[in-house]
Amino acid sequence: MKNLPENKKIILFDGVCNLCNGAVQFIIKNDKKDTFRFVALQSELGIEICNHIGVDQTKVDSIILYHPGVAYYYKSSAVLEISKDLGGIYSLASFFKIFPEKFRNYIYDYIAKNRYKWYGKKESCMIPTPELKAKFL
Repeated sequence: MKNLPENKKIILFDGVCNLCNGAVQFIIKNDKKDTFRFVALQSELGIEICNHIGVDQTKVDSIILYHPGVAYYYKSSAVLEISKDLGGIYSLASFFKIFPEKFRNYIYDYIAKNRYKWYGKKESCMIPTPELKAKFL
């Protein structure tokens, strides 16, 4: 795909989910190496990226980590890859790789299924502040 920043990993997230928006804010705050860029799954670019990697975004109830030209990860694997890239204490989350992906995704899916009930939902996607605008595509 063209027009994506070079050497950046793209996190596709549910733009109306409060839990997801909180996670994005957390990642931005802790992304000391400026590794990540963010795209709402519901946006034109989010849909285009999903089509490009062969993921039906209407059926995805997950975060997706897309490393252009290399790989993509979703659900618990995306979370663990993001944690690894944040470094420091967050890289300790890789400990959870000892559990089978199926088990990790079962827990991930349970949280994803209940995220609106537990954390709420926005009427529209988050609008980044001017300082954060460069982090969003």
